[in-house]
Amino acid sequence: MLAALPLSAAAADGAADTTAQAPTSEVVVVTATRGSKALDKIPGAVSVISRSDIDTQGLVSEDPSALLSLQVPGYAPARQKLTNFGEGLRGRNALLLLDGIPQTNPLRFGGREGYFADPMIVERIEVVSGASAVQGMGATGGIVNTITRRPTEVGTRQTVELKYGTQAHADTQSWKTGYMVEHKSAEADGWDLLAYVGLRSQDVGIDGAGRYLATESLHRAGDAFVKIGRDFGDQRLQLMLNRFDADGFDDWVDVPGDRDAGRPTTSRPGTPAWDAPRNRVRSASLEWSHADLGGGYASAQLFKQDFEARYSGGVISTFQDAAIAPVGTLVDQSEIEADKWGLRTSWVRPDAGIAGLEFTAGVDLLHDTSSQRLTQTGRTWVPPLRYESLAPFTQLEYTRGNLTLRGGLRDERNSLDVADYRTLAFYGNRAVEGGKRDAHELVKSLGGVWRFDASGWSAFASYNEGFGPPDAGLILRAVKTAGQSVDKLVDLQPVVTRNRELGVSWRGATANFSASVYRSRSDLGSQIIVVNGIGSVQRVPIEVKGFEFAGQWRPLPALRLDATYARTRGRTAAAAGEPLDLDLGARSQGPDKLVLGGQWAFAPAWRAQLNVARWFSRDANEGKFSGSTSLEEHFEGYTVADLALRWASPWGELGAGIENLFDRRYITYYSQSHYAGTDDDYYAGRGRTLTMSWRRSF
Repeated sequence: MLAALPLSAAAADGAADTTAQAPTSEVVVVTATRGSKALDKIPGAVSVISRSDIDTQGLVSEDPSALLSLQVPGYAPARQKLTNFGEGLRGRNALLLLDGIPQTNPLRFGGREGYFADPMIVERIEVVSGASAVQGMGATGGIVNTITRRPTEVGTRQTVELKYGTQAHADTQSWKTGYMVEHKSAEADGWDLLAYVGLRSQDVGIDGAGRYLATESLHRAGDAFVKIGRDFGDQRLQLMLNRFDADGFDDWVDVPGDRDAGRPTTSRPGTPAWDAPRNRVRSASLEWSHADLGGGYASAQLFKQDFEARYSGGVISTFQDAAIAPVGTLVDQSEIEADKWGLRTSWVRPDAGIAGLEFTAGVDLLHDTSSQRLTQTGRTWVPPLRYESLAPFTQLEYTRGNLTLRGGLRDERNSLDVADYRTLAFYGNRAVEGGKRDAHELVKSLGGVWRFDASGWSAFASYNEGFGPPDAGLILRAVKTAGQSVDKLVDLQPVVTRNRELGVSWRGATANFSASVYRSRSDLGSQIIVVNGIGSVQRVPIEVKGFEFAGQWRPLPALRLDATYARTRGRTAAAAGEPLDLDLGARSQGPDKLVLGGQWAFAPAWRAQLNVARWFSRDANEGKFSGSTSLEEHFEGYTVADLALRWASPWGELGAGIENLFDRRYITYYSQSHYAGTDDDYYAGRGRTLTMSWRRSF
């Protein structure tokens, strides 16, 4: 874990190799803010998850959401599934990026974007908490930018990784094998290459009571990655390609649980009547940079991303059509497809006419086509949504002594074009006239950081706006009224989120901490209400307030103790014009949490880490209804501990990790508390799991 708020020195220990040594004065530089910036000059809450943090967590679990929930204060609990509904950041959605390439799909948010890269290819993860427009649409809750690795040592280096996991029970084994090769030329104008291929398999597993888990989880995954670059003096050209596939189970079927009796959904061997769920992600980028163009740093990135997510099927009421089969007999399943390409450009000029004044400008272009179809019958559920965005932006930053001030503007101009289409029979086979909706928003940011001389104290204040569309696909697929047209659906107006935040940090010789309070508000938010299993979007105000704390103490040179706490309170309204008297539900907001951790280098080449995460109980919307549907949510809370051990042996790095050390029996947060949950999705958490690993570089 690391101190996750703005003090750069405090985060330096987390961003460097986190062996238990004395603190260093290393300055951590991040790029998620569209420029290389030291953390102590960023007016906001920024976390950096290091390569060492990723490796240590990987000994326990390679679930990317589990890593974020432990390392980022405002991130909700991991669902431990392919689906990541409810895994929000500060009560809102985060924009997920891979080397700056958007991985989320806000036009048709299906909650399946969490898996898009193998942890082995990741150098670090930069998280900007709170609304932000600096990376484009979708960051109403923050930005999670995953940065891939790049060779750092001259010569050729190969790495082999093997992992094996078990719960000491049949059908609970897992394994992984990966191979990576790195090459870096000795010449100044040389080239470099990093390539990786990895395969992973995981059986269904059991919970803490020895019951088989439900099947909506990852079964097999594979990643093929290559990054090749060439330096030309002050210029660099770089190509990155990544293909990630994740598949669910096709040889197990779920057995419904019983919520009233507290019995979770389980599974048994069997063949489902539909195709296995899956994810397919293809990401590519071509980047050019110039370190001294007109006295500044210029960069341009052309990218492409293709995404497919197929969901589990069944006899689902929404998919029934008497013209195809008798109602109650038709088996179908849906698949989301999203294809993006875009261009990101920027130019950063330090000392722009005045010493200490930095000028940044650029233009972003994005084309996104998203749709959703029913795979068994070939029907269209969500028609192709063609989105285009052109966004010039500029930013000024001025540093004088201990003070840094920053302000920026982003001119978001976008359009959404939809052709004529017809809804499913469930919605009345309504003909909807296509059309085009345009939106224009000038989003702003302003903030400052003050560093209190040599006392170790610093403080910041910031105001940031984020911009994103509502879930247009969910709105358009559920049109039930005749005579509707796309250009008349007011529900397609964009979501603008305004985040105000104050923070303070302190760093001493053996300890540091950071804390912030924030308030995030959108006057026209986007809330999904589920009635009889069918979701609809309500455009109502949303306000989230919160407090976050992260601290670190080294009582001994070889021992480091960490603590992170987050408190989140979100409110919304039952309808437009009504007071904000409803709690945000589990689909948006996680519970309060406390994460305690310790790292101990108890012998040369040995290191152990223990994390204990406490998710506090939560009762929301007691006695509140939407029509006849109760909105009550109840979460009992639970505590889970993980242990990891690493040994840098002469034969390579050996590791062992134990997930859920005390074999706790629990129901995961979203499954336990979401008011629309059924006996089919009452999911238990994974029981105690031992994972052993070996990695050798040569």
